[in-house]
Amino acid sequence: MSKSKATATAPQGIDPLKGPIFSVRFLVSLLLIAAGIAAVVLWTIYLHDTYSATAKDPKPIIPGTKDLKNWNWVIGFGLIFVGLILAAHRKTPLGRGRGPVVGMLGCFLIGLIWICTFYVFANKAPGADGAIWLLSDLQQYNLMVGIGFMAVGFTYATKWE
Repeated sequence: MSKSKATATAPQGIDPLKGPIFSVRFLVSLLLIAAGIAAVVLWTIYLHDTYSATAKDPKPIIPGTKDLKNWNWVIGFGLIFVGLILAAHRKTPLGRGRGPVVGMLGCFLIGLIWICTFYVFANKAPGADGAIWLLSDLQQYNLMVGIGFMAVGFTYATKWE
């Protein structure tokens, strides 16, 4: 005797009403976000090695990044933004149910906090004592990062029903 459709259990990891909890698109978005964070952190570490008096000309952790200079910020934050945009799809948890609202408000708040924090604490030169590493390194590019987070928030706003 077989189970009726109402009592049959769905395979593990799949919500029968909402779809898969973990999809390939969600995995790709998580990998892009992680790669972007890693790129930003590694470039920040390299910059602070060059600011220190003990290291004259250190080798970058990732070969070839020294030649890119400020484009490293674009690559790192671009990967983060693309990963967040990919997560705003119905096949991911952030793209259905309450996910778009959480993603939209989260990105808007991160962008706003990023810009406000920059204006409050960005009074020191990069590499100076007491400077916040990432904010002082980005300088005026902090505005683009904050506005970028807000733009990503609008991609979530378009998914909100």
